[in-house]
Amino acid sequence: MSASLAESSPAPGGKRLRIAIIGAGAAGLAAAYDLTRAGQHVTIFEASAEVGGLASGFKAPHWDWSLEKFYHHWFTSDSSILGLIEECGWSESVLFPRPITAVYHAGKFYALDSALAVLRFPGIPFIDRLRMGMVIAFLRLTPRWQPLEKVTADQWMRKRAGSRAYEALWRPLLVGKFGEEYYREVNMAWLWARLHARSQRLGTFEGGFQKFLDSLADKVRSQGAEIRLSTPVKGIRRHPVTGLKSAAGALEGGLSLETPQGPEDVDACIVTTSPALLARLAPELPQEYLGRLLTLKSMGAVVMVIALDRRLTPGIYWHNLPKEAGFPFLALVEHTNFISPEHYGGDHLVYCGDYLVPDHEYFRLSKEELLERFLPTLKRFNPDFDPGWVRATWLFKTPYAQPVPLLNHSRNVPDLKTPIPGLWLASMSQVYPWDRGTNFAVQIGRRAAHRVLAEQVHP
Repeated sequence: MSASLAESSPAPGGKRLRIAIIGAGAAGLAAAYDLTRAGQHVTIFEASAEVGGLASGFKAPHWDWSLEKFYHHWFTSDSSILGLIEECGWSESVLFPRPITAVYHAGKFYALDSALAVLRFPGIPFIDRLRMGMVIAFLRLTPRWQPLEKVTADQWMRKRAGSRAYEALWRPLLVGKFGEEYYREVNMAWLWARLHARSQRLGTFEGGFQKFLDSLADKVRSQGAEIRLSTPVKGIRRHPVTGLKSAAGALEGGLSLETPQGPEDVDACIVTTSPALLARLAPELPQEYLGRLLTLKSMGAVVMVIALDRRLTPGIYWHNLPKEAGFPFLALVEHTNFISPEHYGGDHLVYCGDYLVPDHEYFRLSKEELLERFLPTLKRFNPDFDPGWVRATWLFKTPYAQPVPLLNHSRNVPDLKTPIPGLWLASMSQVYPWDRGTNFAVQIGRRAAHRVLAEQVHP
């Protein structure tokens, strides 16, 4: 989105609309940032008690920094969010260490975060390592993802990288992300996006993601936005009165939002939650469109955070884990091998995370039940581990964390503009072929704001 559009007041003949945004995550806050800079009246409705959505964090009393509930980081190529941070004047608060990422093979962990590390990896014959290097180079250099969505990642990588490399590296990644249920169906464009633009350096915000999101919330408030926390929207309907007066005084249609405080009349609404939630909120959407929303598949996430009194692993940040090796989760992420434990009162923080279908038993188990399953596994990372090292634990779950892109998925991605006038959707399911995350959440939120300004404010 151009800076001139974001900074302008409503042009002559333009309107000042009352715009609702559902969700105070990165997408909702980014949309509000641009809409308020353009002089629009914005109210954000957030069901949780804090801003941030899936990137929100929490803080123990003795910590200086917050910790994300679901592990997050940025890449140096994340131009959308880094550009927004630069606009706000906060670039000096962005940190880019280079942590170690490792994969599991034959009972050991091997760093696999550089071309040299790939060549040294013993889990694949040398000739296949060279072949895999050429495949990765091709995917990083080719700009066209469209042909790749016509074939599954399972088929493409097995053929191009070879069965031995596929079974050692790519199949475990796909199974971990999409489970046995979907890994064979995910298209190759998704894997292209993961390899095409990602960097080896990983970034965060000084103080934690929550500090960045709180700062962005304060910024949009200072520009005139209202943020209503702990205020879930229960329904969205076309306004029943024909000729509703807009905030600009013009006679036109509008929307009515059902909130705990009563109905809220608005001229436009941007929904930044899941497509399934939009389907529940707006039953007046045409049946064909509702059906398309409900056919979009996604994985949920279950993450346990464990605070230890000492380091678990010798400097490795991210451990990719194959399910067939008996690990009860997809990844072990030792956050304090990325960010110093001094920011967390000396606690050493470990994530045990997994992507799972929303009806998986992990969503029903309590923290104590999951801890009983997870703790014995920590000895596989450090034979000296003892449960007495544990200082505290936290458990976080969400049913909507990872969209599942099937063959020719671009045909299934809904437009930002829904069939109901004034109702817009800006969700993780629409950033395809890119993967979910705060960078593309900012991008989709600003795209939605741009469309609202172009089509409703200055039609």
